[in-house]
Amino acid sequence: MGKVAFLFAGQGAQHPGMGKELACAEAAAKATFDALEAAMPGLSALCFEGTEEELTRTENTQPSVFAVDLAAARALVAHGVIPDAVAGFSLGEVAALTFAGAFGDEDGFALVRHRGDLMAACCAAHPSGMRAVVKLDAPTVEALAEQAGAWPVNYNSPQQTVVAGTPDALERLEALVKGARGRALKMAVAGAFHSPLMADASTGLASWLKACAPKPCAPPVWANTTGEPYPADPAAMAGLLAGQASHPVRWTRTLQGLRAQGFDTFVEVGPGSTLTKFVQRTLEGVCALACETPGQLSAVLETVGKE
Repeated sequence: MGKVAFLFAGQGAQHPGMGKELACAEAAAKATFDALEAAMPGLSALCFEGTEEELTRTENTQPSVFAVDLAAARALVAHGVIPDAVAGFSLGEVAALTFAGAFGDEDGFALVRHRGDLMAACCAAHPSGMRAVVKLDAPTVEALAEQAGAWPVNYNSPQQTVVAGTPDALERLEALVKGARGRALKMAVAGAFHSPLMADASTGLASWLKACAPKPCAPPVWANTTGEPYPADPAAMAGLLAGQASHPVRWTRTLQGLRAQGFDTFVEVGPGSTLTKFVQRTLEGVCALACETPGQLSAVLETVGKE
């Protein structure tokens, strides 16, 4: 086996009941929820018992997914699984940075809550949404998005690119995608994340990060906007992280870069298995596993030889 990477889930992966089984079975996961609960009373109930509608609101989604991500990663570490690098998808990048020591848990959680509030304000100011375009390659989707007046924002896999925009732009996009024999799937998100409509969120994050600059990471954290490891310089790190809210997530490039550096085992930490599927659709000859439940945790431990 080569190197191991943890992949921290992002917005859209949330679902009712997420993290509950793991918190009941794993002391490290429960300790993570308990610590974050002190900062946001009701967080555990939101994750374990919240409705789909409640969890879709971005001010709720971001702290709850952050909590499940971090709890799953800490449970793996408690069993001796130490990643050689980490990456997080969208808001998962904040969880990845926190796990790697760029922020303490309290500051990382405060950051993700502030990020959620800032992005929710952008959603209210700019009604918008996102569509996952499948069965078409990225250059084709980029051209169709430009014609529609929308923006390609998440490069998920070679045949899936997410586009963000206003309702009118997305309606035009759907017609163009259909004409190109692709499919445009509506996403369960509240706005046009990682697009220019989130510029105010990036500005607000930059201001917040001036008072709480990130520290160098160990293990390395791969950045969404570049598909490369974060630099060591705190100011450069802060600039990348603030800009991430309004710039594309280059996930395919990230996975391909990790593979080129000898990574062959990818463990998705947090709710769902979306990132696991992206790995399977992007890379060959690798192992991709999700880790949200006790059963999935056991499968990871068996795969990496820790059980």
